[in-house]
Amino acid sequence: MIEQKNENVKKKKNLSDELSSDEPWRIFRIMSEVVDGFETLKGVGKTVSLFGSAALPRGHEYYDLAAETTALFAKDGYSLITGGGSGVMEGASKGAHEVGGKTIGLNIIIPSGQTVNQYTTVPMEFRYFFVRKLMFVKYSNALLVFPGGFGTLDEFFEALTLIQTEKIDPLPIVLVGTKYWKDMMSWIKGTLLKEGAIEEKDMELFTVLDEPKEILDYVNKFLKKKEENK
Repeated sequence: MIEQKNENVKKKKNLSDELSSDEPWRIFRIMSEVVDGFETLKGVGKTVSLFGSAALPRGHEYYDLAAETTALFAKDGYSLITGGGSGVMEGASKGAHEVGGKTIGLNIIIPSGQTVNQYTTVPMEFRYFFVRKLMFVKYSNALLVFPGGFGTLDEFFEALTLIQTEKIDPLPIVLVGTKYWKDMMSWIKGTLLKEGAIEEKDMELFTVLDEPKEILDYVNKFLKKKEENK
């Protein structure tokens, strides 16, 4: 009985060693995703990235608002980058695609099997979230954060952190939907700012807007001022 137990421990150790020995090879898969992303997106031009829930159905107010907003951006010469999935991402891709805009979808491989929506003209696929987020940040001139869940919040706060810590240059970040974000804004101001976890100037790293034309104007003014200050 003791011998059998020792043998099981030995097998587990060997399996663990096998998995550990495979770890260095993972770097090549990561490198491959990074290189493919850089090669595909180089020269993409002026872009706006949009984050938002994959769960909201067609016909939802935020699905339609995303489509209306990205159509304006596409007409103004922007290519669109989304996560490539359903919900708000699909609405955004649909709006840009229907007016002839370029739509890039950075799809993530997850157990639930997210697939690229039909309105994506440049589909890409990623195994690693951090590589995918690198592509968003590296190739975006502006970020639009529509109503969403944990993934949307992750993307929003990571972008804020990179700008706050001066790891990347400032870029316009818009939370879209005052009604949706109002409680989070109250918490940020009433807790983070009040307790001194962030500074007053950090509140200027993003804005909250509702109307598509207002959003486009804000982004264009921000980018124009940024160009003038170079």
